Amino acid sequence: MKFKPTLNKARLIKRYKRFLADVILEDGTETTIHVSNTGAMSGCAEPDDAVWYSTSDNPKRKYPFSWELTETVENHLICVNTIRANQLVEEAINNSVVDELTGYANMQREVKYGSENSKIDILLTNGKKPDAYIEVKSVTLLENNQGYFPDTVTTRGQKHLRELIDVATSGKRAVLFFAVLHSGIQSVKPASHIDPAYAQLIELAIRAGVEILAYKANLQSAEIVINNRIKFWN
Repeated sequence: MKFKPTLNKARLIKRYKRFLADVILEDGTETTIHVSNTGAMSGCAEPDDAVWYSTSDNPKRKYPFSWELTETVENHLICVNTIRANQLVEEAINNSVVDELTGYANMQREVKYGSENSKIDILLTNGKKPDAYIEVKSVTLLENNQGYFPDTVTTRGQKHLRELIDVATSGKRAVLFFAVLHSGIQSVKPASHIDPAYAQLIELAIRAGVEILAYKANLQSAEIVINNRIKFWN
């Protein structure tokens, strides 16, 4: 996924109200940008971090700039725009990068399913093999050289795991896809110290036949590409 138009760089002052952040542009101007991320963004939003932002040409937007990447003092790049995770996974599947998800003719997005009124991120079908229900999660939390998900308690994520367990037990493919969008993360573990209920549900999901995939992105300010499977630890 190439950024068009290209991203611009700023310096972070602070993030607040979840969806807003104040930054200093390269010309010294202070402004507010949009943050498309409902998570804690732990380690991704420290004051004075470099912020790479996109610019919208929609005149109706109150905040035309959107925070896309963080460049930390350790020189890690992190994609903090959670909307990008689904886009990147879709692109990787379409380009046959994800070996485990090749051979499907049709892709649908945001399909309603399950007993808890959910929407699956990606549904793959071809009529010759079991449908594949794919739930995508963005991984950006790095602690002590280890990647974790989630970065905060997620009742929504717990619901998704229960839905995937039901899919797997029905005989269809259920896939939890961790899109690793932090250049410093080399493997992923459930964050049992943050959301123990989620970690327990992952164990149940694995026993029920839910497939866990973790793929890391190559991150640059001009382009992000998911291209490398890494280890998931349960």
